[in-house]
Amino acid sequence: MATLVTGGAGFIGSHLVDLLLGRGEEVVVLDDFNDYYDPAWKRRNLEPAGGRPGFHLVEGDIRDAGAVARAFAVRPVRRVVHLAARAGVQPSLRDPALYADANVTGTAIVLEAARRAEVERVVAASSSSVYGADRGTPFREDEPADSPVSPYAATKRANELQCWTFHHLTGVSRRILRGGKKMELNGPITNTAARLGRLAKKQIYN
Repeated sequence: MATLVTGGAGFIGSHLVDLLLGRGEEVVVLDDFNDYYDPAWKRRNLEPAGGRPGFHLVEGDIRDAGAVARAFAVRPVRRVVHLAARAGVQPSLRDPALYADANVTGTAIVLEAARRAEVERVVAASSSSVYGADRGTPFREDEPADSPVSPYAATKRANELQCWTFHHLTGVSRRILRGGKKMELNGPITNTAARLGRLAKKQIYN
């Protein structure tokens, strides 16, 4: 049984992939290598995983139901870590429709495929931007998150609600990770990505 990591070529995703492979897990990565970040950089992120047993890469967009189905078909999928998303607050102001399509429609397609595959757990990435502009740090899970101030933040809050509905209808366990620039994590960005990757791994098993 495998763990499917959408957006697995990203900074956090690639750290998570390495951690899972280090446990002897099978990992399927679904990533479209879009140009929001340099695709060459993302491919380099996966180079350590490329030659390891148990690693499988499917190139495709989460909005493409066929690509998502191919990812689920590589190996029986037990868990999904859904990190794929169109990122960035400022770009979302210029093209809100793209963000709604990529993040909300894409997540709906991933969750439907997860339902059909009868997975055990879904871990999904959200963002501290869901708290809005007036929240201080550190953030608290029990604070209201009903006033996002950008299209990006609105899509991430929508993703949280999509995952709740998925859990309600299927009974499948789900975890939401709210990350972002304001998270109180020490050290260089590489350590931050590694810590978030470890946090995602913890949510897979606990």
